[in-house]
Amino acid sequence: MGLPSPRDPRAWKPAAHLLCALPLLWLAWDTWHEQLGPDPIAELTHRSGIWALRLLLLTLAITPLRRLTRQTWLVRFRRMTGLWAFAYASVHLSIYVVLDLGGYWPQLLEDLRKRAFIIAGFSAWLLMLPLAATSTAAAMRRLGRRWQRLHRLVYVVGVAAVLHFWWLVKAGKVIARIEPVIYAALLLVLLLARLPWRRRPEASLAGASRAR
Repeated sequence: MGLPSPRDPRAWKPAAHLLCALPLLWLAWDTWHEQLGPDPIAELTHRSGIWALRLLLLTLAITPLRRLTRQTWLVRFRRMTGLWAFAYASVHLSIYVVLDLGGYWPQLLEDLRKRAFIIAGFSAWLLMLPLAATSTAAAMRRLGRRWQRLHRLVYVVGVAAVLHFWWLVKAGKVIARIEPVIYAALLLVLLLARLPWRRRPEASLAGASRAR
């Protein structure tokens, strides 16, 4: 009995969900066993946030990968990774509000007024809300063409999320300062891959095939 076909997402989605959940399970394990270092709240905040960013970039990478490899089945995992990115971003925000601020909402409003990286991060999460809420097939049918226009907000989310991390590092909250540069470069590559000139050769080939 061989492995299931990669073109059948029903066979691979449980494993993909497990892979996406592993960082969260690992974080829960370290929390339970008190292995988060001298500043547990900072570690919880950083790890939940960095995985939200990684999964967001993975979501943005699926379409270019599909075009590069011509494996259309990859697109079927895009919604799943996007929802997991939102889940990690929600955990990240909850840790900040509940554990770091102690649920003191006036302090959140004060941070939003004074700190650019908080504005960028909160904006990214707010923009992800309508994307997560309209991620169902029913919402896609109901919105029609507007659905695609709405979900282009994911590009703005990516920029806001990278800026949030970049400005956070600049504020001295993370030691490894090269990390946000890497994520910014990855985001730039993924956005450039969506420019019209990247699709012209593919369109020309399709036109030539039809002419034959």
